[in-house]
Amino acid sequence: MQNARAQLAALAQANHASSRAHAPGEARPAAVLILFGVLDRLPSEHEAQAAAVPRDLDLLLLERATTLRSHPGQVAFPGGRLDPRDDGPVAAALREAHEETGLDPAGVEVLGTLENIWLEYSQHLVTPVLAWWRHPSPVRVVDERESAAVFRAPVADLLDPANRGVTVIRRDGQEWRGPGFLVHGEHGDHLVWGFTGLVLEGLFDRLGWTEPWDDTRELPLELPDIEPEV
Repeated sequence: MQNARAQLAALAQANHASSRAHAPGEARPAAVLILFGVLDRLPSEHEAQAAAVPRDLDLLLLERATTLRSHPGQVAFPGGRLDPRDDGPVAAALREAHEETGLDPAGVEVLGTLENIWLEYSQHLVTPVLAWWRHPSPVRVVDERESAAVFRAPVADLLDPANRGVTVIRRDGQEWRGPGFLVHGEHGDHLVWGFTGLVLEGLFDRLGWTEPWDDTRELPLELPDIEPEV
């Protein structure tokens, strides 16, 4: 398990001095918490190829409420826009994670930040905050108006080729394709796609954790009548 933490910390350190994405002056700063830790329930049945990924390594995710105007029903990292009271993106990510999942920020070790990601559609400049759950605390849906579920997904399950595929949005003669990850939980199945799927795919690739998977396999995607995220 410490091998996974060491790899994540090294990646965060390598990005410390890297160039940041540039965005227009009207960009709205935001941050998300990418929090890894030791699974609190049953471990994955999949034996990951990467030696750094044991069966009980997990990742904190949530499912947004279906009533939200922005990306309803999508699986996401905890996070949101920076508040004037926040002392930067790290503070914002921890605050949002506490408000959305009830976790205790004191138990979270921040490893560093990754490159900012500019989302032209929503005009957000997102800072991914990479972290390790040193002392895990219980998590739950704090506000049902914001979240439908909060869960810890085994990383080995996300890497399992049987749970990988692509999501395809076809609209007005255009097509958007992106990575998708299936998560089978005790309260049902979740599809990770859009911004969160892209971030996870890039992160796993850079860590060398990705396993060969079928990138022609399309995963069913039900969309509300909104514009695509990616």
